[in-house]
Amino acid sequence: MKKSVVLLVIITLFTFKGFGQLLEPVRWNYTAKKTSKNEASVYITATLDKGWHLYSQYVKPGGPQPTKFKFEKSGTYDLMGNTIEPTPTVRLEPEFMMEVGYFETSVIFQQKIKLKGKKATVKGAVKFMVCNDEQCLPPEEVKFTVEVP
Repeated sequence: MKKSVVLLVIITLFTFKGFGQLLEPVRWNYTAKKTSKNEASVYITATLDKGWHLYSQYVKPGGPQPTKFKFEKSGTYDLMGNTIEPTPTVRLEPEFMMEVGYFETSVIFQQKIKLKGKKATVKGAVKFMVCNDEQCLPPEEVKFTVEVP
């Protein structure tokens, strides 16, 4: 009898654990590469689980949360222009009743910087929102640090 109760409790705990797991359909990776003596590019890569999509930086008001990058000010580098993104897929999003640009599978964003010295540490954050055909997750912000060799 005791074994049956213990087994039932263990099964119940595993069942609740499965329901309590958070969805994390996007993984971020950060790298940097010098492109000349005084310039470098920071690459911010999002890899998405199948069926999920991440929105472009250029979403009109009234739509989903656009992907936004914030870079901390530093004495070791200056930003050169805006963060670059590839051409997104565009479709009508029924939930927002508008056409929206998005990325599936993976996307690489690129930020060019002008180096003030030999090395730099780039710190910042990316704020983003992901959706699939059934749901959207609340906007999330992830901080990052990348060393420029």
